[in-house]
Amino acid sequence: MEGMNHTFGVQALACLLFAALAHAGIKPHGLFCENAVLQQGMPVPIWGTAADGERVTVEFRDQKFSTTATNGQWKVVLPPMPAGGPFTLKINSLTFTNILVGEVWVISGQSNAGMGLGDCANAEEHKKSADDPQLRLFQFPWKSSHTPERDLDGKWNASTAYWAHMFSGVGYFFGRDLRKVRHVPVGLISACVGGTYAEKWIPRAHLEADPLLKPLLDKYPQELQRYEQALAKYRQEGEKGSPPPNPENDTRNRNCGEYNGMIAPLQPFAIRGVAWYQGENDAGYAWLYRTILPTMIRSWRETWGQGPFPFLIVQLAPYYDTNCCADSAWAELCESQLRTSQTVTNTALVVITDTGDDPKNIHPRDKEPVGVRLALAARGIAHGEPIEYCGPIYKSMTIDGDRATLTFTHVGGGLAARDGALKGFTIAGDDRKFVPAQAAISGDRIIVWNEQVARPVAVRFGWASYPLVNLFNKEGLPASPFRTDDFPMTTQPKSP
Repeated sequence: MEGMNHTFGVQALACLLFAALAHAGIKPHGLFCENAVLQQGMPVPIWGTAADGERVTVEFRDQKFSTTATNGQWKVVLPPMPAGGPFTLKINSLTFTNILVGEVWVISGQSNAGMGLGDCANAEEHKKSADDPQLRLFQFPWKSSHTPERDLDGKWNASTAYWAHMFSGVGYFFGRDLRKVRHVPVGLISACVGGTYAEKWIPRAHLEADPLLKPLLDKYPQELQRYEQALAKYRQEGEKGSPPPNPENDTRNRNCGEYNGMIAPLQPFAIRGVAWYQGENDAGYAWLYRTILPTMIRSWRETWGQGPFPFLIVQLAPYYDTNCCADSAWAELCESQLRTSQTVTNTALVVITDTGDDPKNIHPRDKEPVGVRLALAARGIAHGEPIEYCGPIYKSMTIDGDRATLTFTHVGGGLAARDGALKGFTIAGDDRKFVPAQAAISGDRIIVWNEQVARPVAVRFGWASYPLVNLFNKEGLPASPFRTDDFPMTTQPKSP
């Protein structure tokens, strides 16, 4: 009997321990924690992991939803909610406080997107007003992965001088201005990795499905192969000097690595949209970028499962060469960004030709105009406010004798030249050689000419790596660089 009691006791204790472990195993996704912001006005998935068969109950704003974990996963979907808070989120016995409902945006891209507020111009002044308990910042360590991740480690924090200092400056200014105008809580998720190519932010299936993009998947294996060959040679020669660098040590090189490690684990968190600032790495692939960027936008929208959410594109800042009559891969990349904003639905272009530092500085510090204009774009695209949110965009050209007349969209209150006569225009005749041109505003049009070009065929504006331009609309938003021609691009593959 004593042995039977002992056996029964052990079995009972094991059952209790198993139940406790199963209960302790209920884990919400890392985005659901103290200080989180949930998206207003749309269904809000809440999900996580638990033991199979575990009953999970989510309580929020006097509503209760239950589900059962299957294959280690569980998910409930809260119905659309109005903005407000703070509220308490309960998941079984877990309790998370200070939860807000408002607007949620993802800030993504490479180093200019991720540059912390502390490194931006006038940082100390901006940090003095950074305290805002209804502006929440979520930042997590960058991670590149060979396969899609399902969770992440991070933390929501209310904006303070301390937390804003480390957060994306572009994101901070964006969220600050949204808060001022929309008067609802704002949550920002920073997913930025410096020195990355856009292809690394696209899931493999979408690259494989496009004949133009599929060869990009060969770049990383080829780098590894070259490394193995160089390493073998290094060893054969007696290991003299430094060994060749291993591509695997720079995990940013991994195929689809940033999508797998930084974007996949965010999905399907409910968001209003994405602000994207990237392209510096892709200037050498500028022609292909007109396919890469639309593919990336489409892939995120499809894998997020939330429809065509707003996607705001920051055009590259001025960098390096001011020659407006030479070929420029940088200008071609900016054109690909412009083309994407014109051909992909629910997108907007943010032009920042006036934010350059020294031409040799690829990381200009004045990030406030970038965030301010992103907020304008969000208000116009995501919220439908009747405002002018973009600078002048080239529309059409007519030729009359030696004069070219240009028309624009997003003229707003009218065209304006800042600080003197218009500059940055070039013109070409049948020889396709561009020369500096004179330009003048005539109502909502611009007349362009050069007395030496009797029969113009094309006009370009700001066609340089570091464009020196001053065309704005009267709302103070700069015009995007453009070209009226379709001459072959320098980064375009040559026909066989």
